[in-house]
Amino acid sequence: MNSVFVRYSVFVAVLIGVGLSFALAVFWLPALWFLILFLPLAALGVADTLQTHHTLWRNYPIISRIRWLFDDLGPYLRNYIVEGDQEGRPFSRDQRALVYARAKGQEDAHPMGTELDVYSQQYEWFSHSIKPSEPLDHNFRIDIGGPQCARPYSASIFNISAMSFGSLGARAIEALNLGAARGGFYHDTSEGGVSPYHVKRGGDLVWELGSGYFGARDASGRFDPDRFAKRADHEQIKMIEIKLSQGAKPGHGGMLPGRKVTPEIAEARHVPVGVDCISPAAHNAFSTPREMLQFVATLRDLSGGKPVGIKLCVGHPHEIFAITKAMLDTGILLDFIVVDGGEGGTGAAPLELANSFGAPLKDGLALVRNALIGTGLRGKIKLGAAGKVYSAAGIAANCAMGADWSNAARAFMFSLGCVQSMKCHLDTCPTGITTQDLGRQRGLVVEDKAERVYRFHEKTLKALAEITRAAGLAHPVGFRSHHLHQHILGKTSSEAGRAYPMIEEGCLLHEPETTIYAPYWAQADADSFRPTQPVIM
Repeated sequence: MNSVFVRYSVFVAVLIGVGLSFALAVFWLPALWFLILFLPLAALGVADTLQTHHTLWRNYPIISRIRWLFDDLGPYLRNYIVEGDQEGRPFSRDQRALVYARAKGQEDAHPMGTELDVYSQQYEWFSHSIKPSEPLDHNFRIDIGGPQCARPYSASIFNISAMSFGSLGARAIEALNLGAARGGFYHDTSEGGVSPYHVKRGGDLVWELGSGYFGARDASGRFDPDRFAKRADHEQIKMIEIKLSQGAKPGHGGMLPGRKVTPEIAEARHVPVGVDCISPAAHNAFSTPREMLQFVATLRDLSGGKPVGIKLCVGHPHEIFAITKAMLDTGILLDFIVVDGGEGGTGAAPLELANSFGAPLKDGLALVRNALIGTGLRGKIKLGAAGKVYSAAGIAANCAMGADWSNAARAFMFSLGCVQSMKCHLDTCPTGITTQDLGRQRGLVVEDKAERVYRFHEKTLKALAEITRAAGLAHPVGFRSHHLHQHILGKTSSEAGRAYPMIEEGCLLHEPETTIYAPYWAQADADSFRPTQPVIM
């Protein structure tokens, strides 16, 4: 009896409230106003009792709804009340606060020393010089484009990583591009193609071409050379990036739900309106490393000689070596490689893939750097990095691991005003960034947010100049693995080069058996992404 009373107590109290409201109204007519509260609750209680889908609703009418309420509010409550400054995932409060401060032009200095546990295994630090270098111009640039490229591009060392129109709303895309135009850095389109909002404000673009070939596809979803050439000729498009995989969901492909495929998105992607937009897991324009490089050569020719590269999250090591073998065999070179870390990104992904697949950024960078160094290709191919970059220290760490430049997605979302509400995939983003809902987008004022994007980039590069100078270097690309230190097993400290061995120039060509990569090199084949033999370790 007590159990039944507890379960139905709120429902009964609401019904009593309805009855009392009517009873009081006999003597005092304004009592009917109480029905505005009680009648909807009573209707909800009746519905909960009669429905058959949720056991809790049926057994605990009305009161069980509190569970769902707190479930929805959980991320906000943790963010603003429960979590400490160093807590929170994927980005802590302190990490987000740094981006917010720089984007708003506020003070970003921190008093009383570091709050980090400097003896933890996660802590890493840089070597500084007793004699710092002279003051540096913070506008660090990287020339991208190898010997086979007719139109090389001078890129900022810090750029906006891949976020597509569709995943992001029109105003967010426009604000990012305007910020990039003001700051002189590039904006990656992601695989969703080039939309009117990417070109409206004049910022430099890197056109990412994924397995769906959006913006360059025929009706059957195959690559269309004529459509590609027509779009790639646009002056704002500076480079072409073939997406092989991404850190958030490597090997999976993707889908933009039909409810988000508006006429504008359909026009940009060349897909039907309101139909789920599928990105296959693999490309159909090529199936081997050799064919991929032939495709690269085709894109470079069709684009008038613009730099063409690939983006991937590192998986099987032999596949990376197969690509380098194919470059040596065909003579066709990539202009750049962007390594995406398994730390994930802005896109929603199956939890198992997000949590358990793909090499973290530093591991992936070390492998690709070694593959290029070991085959003598490093001087001809630039190396980019993307994966949870939000600070100057992160850019410097990537350079120490072999990167020439870094890209960031979520950090630039924070600069737009993202509050990490984790609603990106539901089209209900409260800040109007990752939604096609025009009412929600209304809150995002393009000019204001573009200025924040610009300021975040500008202040981050100024901070990068400071730490580069402190290390006694003239440019961030001067960072090497011996500049970066970390704890091993939480005890002794070591240079990153010891945790991530760096091999010598050309050693894979002359004596691969002396390297840790010997088994993977042996199974790599320029004509297949599959291993030629099983790895025996």
